[in-house]
Amino acid sequence: MACIQNVIVLICFLATVYSGSVKQDDSSKVELEQYIESKKSEINPRYRLHYHVTPPVGWMNDPNGFSYYNGEFHLFYQFYPYDSIWGPMHWGHVSSPDLVHWKQLPTALIPEAEMCFSGSAVVDDDTFTLIYTGREVIDEEPHYKESQYLAFSDDGINFHKYKGNPVLPSSDSADFRDPKVWKHGDKWYLVLGSKTHDERGKVVLYSSKDLKNWEYLSVIGESNGEMGYMWECPDFFELDGKFVLLMSPQGLEPKGDRYKNTYQTGYIIGSFSYETYEFIPEVEFQELDFGHDFYATQTMEHNGKRYVVGWFSMWEVPHPEDVDGWAGALTIVRELKLSGNRIIMKPVNEMVTLRQNSIIHGSLLPDQIINLPKASELIIEGDLTEDIELLLEGSMGGGKVWLRWNREAGKVIVDRGSGDIRQVEWVPTKSHSWRIFLDASSIELFCGEGEVVFSSRVYPHGDWILNNLSSQSLLIDAYHLERAVPA
Repeated sequence: MACIQNVIVLICFLATVYSGSVKQDDSSKVELEQYIESKKSEINPRYRLHYHVTPPVGWMNDPNGFSYYNGEFHLFYQFYPYDSIWGPMHWGHVSSPDLVHWKQLPTALIPEAEMCFSGSAVVDDDTFTLIYTGREVIDEEPHYKESQYLAFSDDGINFHKYKGNPVLPSSDSADFRDPKVWKHGDKWYLVLGSKTHDERGKVVLYSSKDLKNWEYLSVIGESNGEMGYMWECPDFFELDGKFVLLMSPQGLEPKGDRYKNTYQTGYIIGSFSYETYEFIPEVEFQELDFGHDFYATQTMEHNGKRYVVGWFSMWEVPHPEDVDGWAGALTIVRELKLSGNRIIMKPVNEMVTLRQNSIIHGSLLPDQIINLPKASELIIEGDLTEDIELLLEGSMGGGKVWLRWNREAGKVIVDRGSGDIRQVEWVPTKSHSWRIFLDASSIELFCGEGEVVFSSRVYPHGDWILNNLSSQSLLIDAYHLERAVPA
């Protein structure tokens, strides 16, 4: 759960006044859902996404509880329904049969004395269990404490909080959040994001036999002083024979093309022993996504595949949709694989089911312009021994973005104008194509086999226009994508 520390204390204090009157009971849930339904009609749809999960109203940030239960995928998210800015955290909830088509479900968690910060979900026998960080306001500095809470459901929709909460009280650091839980053998394991006394981010490991009584095991990762002051939203999993520590460090200094967002998300590859509880890094930290708007990821494993989703936004940046009654989104779901010393990331195969009709198939000539719907998918291939430049902009103005291949530098570039550039070197392993997903206010670019991925929010007015500014003709397939989330 990401926080902007200097501002958050005041917000949390104000939130206590509000959250003390909110109870996790049937009447408050009914009132909240009635409120959400009544506010939907006030939403301005101009930037509303067609196949990305967004809040029905209000604010969204981190994905939570990515899991599989009763034949469906479940995805929760940090949610404040009463305004399109960050506020007392609830858990919003959606489900899907295929990781592509999503339906809105009732709000899963409502704050009481604690705000419901980020966490994960597991299935314990037949019980769908959420484990999340409860943040409480206290009198002493820094005026908050973070502990881990449980909530249970036997139908995947209605949740009740454990009367014995918290199950893992706050440690010697007030920053003690974002539990990710998994099972190995007959034990549950949990990683948490935290920091040292001298402001260095770290991830700690615990175990339990019943999800209620937790034993500290080890520190599995810690900043050396150059890797930020707080490691949020940790995830720890095995991928193709190696272990991956995925997290969102705060406080990285920009280095050339890297670490240009407010905060970053990336991973360390290494080995791990369930006997010593020691994680040994073998490949240093790498960013997972190189776009402007990608943070606070969460993964889950199902049928031998590892999936990831991220918050499709960023802290301390403008959110142009907030004046329209909502703010924030989640990326499309991607499948992760290990390729050598890095992770590659591709859209789930089921994304092709959104294709409604072909818009263009063939050549895109230099200076040729085509019109595209708000929700589109493009597959583009060109000669990488020459430069490539594409301009995507709104049919009625608004935001625009340039996509470039600089052959001399060997870099892919995503440029939102006014120097707002993200770029990275790309060495194709097989495919030389770009796969581009456009939505009403977003772009996701997957290069080749997913060696390089950019996720950025862009706010065009009207539909999209594509202009080939390259000196070469490009091969293009373009599809109109159907709506896959509630309007």
